[in-house]
Amino acid sequence: MALRHFITTQDYSRAEIDALLEQAAAFKRSPAGTQLAGQSIALLFFNPSMRTRTSFELGAFQLGGHAVVLAPGKDAWPIEFDEGTVMDGDTEEHVKEVARVLSRYADLIAVRAFPKFQDWAVDREDRVIKAFAKYATVPVINMETITHPCQELAHALAMRERLGDLTKKKYVLTWTYHPKPLNTAVANSALLIATKMGMDVTLLCPTPDYVLDERYMAFGRLNAEQNGGSLKVSHDIEEAYAGADVVYAKSWGALPFFGRWEQEKPVREASKHFIVDEAKMALTHHGLFSHCLPLRRNVKATDAVMDAPYCFAIDEAENRLHVQKAVMATLARQG
Repeated sequence: MALRHFITTQDYSRAEIDALLEQAAAFKRSPAGTQLAGQSIALLFFNPSMRTRTSFELGAFQLGGHAVVLAPGKDAWPIEFDEGTVMDGDTEEHVKEVARVLSRYADLIAVRAFPKFQDWAVDREDRVIKAFAKYATVPVINMETITHPCQELAHALAMRERLGDLTKKKYVLTWTYHPKPLNTAVANSALLIATKMGMDVTLLCPTPDYVLDERYMAFGRLNAEQNGGSLKVSHDIEEAYAGADVVYAKSWGALPFFGRWEQEKPVREASKHFIVDEAKMALTHHGLFSHCLPLRRNVKATDAVMDAPYCFAIDEAENRLHVQKAVMATLARQG
């Protein structure tokens, strides 16, 4: 049987996603387990983390396993990913060796590697985690690259806990202002999971330049068709919020300006009114609000929204622990 990785939820059927969510809910009710007893996971962080690192380390521990945390280029050797390169620069070893050696040590490998933000045509290939999946002989888990599938599961579980069946619920994925252009990973993932759950999804953003990569828009349309939902794009704040059951906020950079952020800045600076506030939430259908965190208060969303009973961002963050345990336990069974 071919080795199964957890790189994107698009590689998993709706039934498989439901099974992971059910397992996560079971772990939430009863946290301790032995599914990773005697096993280990290598966590490679090319970028900073708080929730991801904590939840993966504790999750492995709660299932009887052990996590080893590595930061290539800091406490581990810098890694080369290009094929056929003459390694006379800063990198010390190639991913071909790293992935195979770690596979001899650990039962699972997890990778967090953000885009370089220089050329989207390059970054969209997701070369770092795909290289680990290519050369590793154990399952590889995505801890956030250009998608964030673990966040997807945590988000879906939190919505189900509040709303039950998500089919045909109106879901607004809204762009929000941030002083810096950010990764599109969480936005891509929110679009994927909401459409996979059969929700009626509206992508709200300031201009067409902020529409997500066509790869994810196409996946979203396919997911919606297969699961009874819908997907549309809006630039009208009031129309998008009207009757919404869930509002999910995230900042991201406009792809046409990728690597040329100063040219995008005027549009971004003129769109601060996309902040999620009480007036916008009042337009919803007693709507819920969430964000993947970290969130800059009174920049992305107001204090009043973040502190409201309808905000489930903390529940979603907690669920990272439970869904990641479900993913690790499921992948570990392959061995």
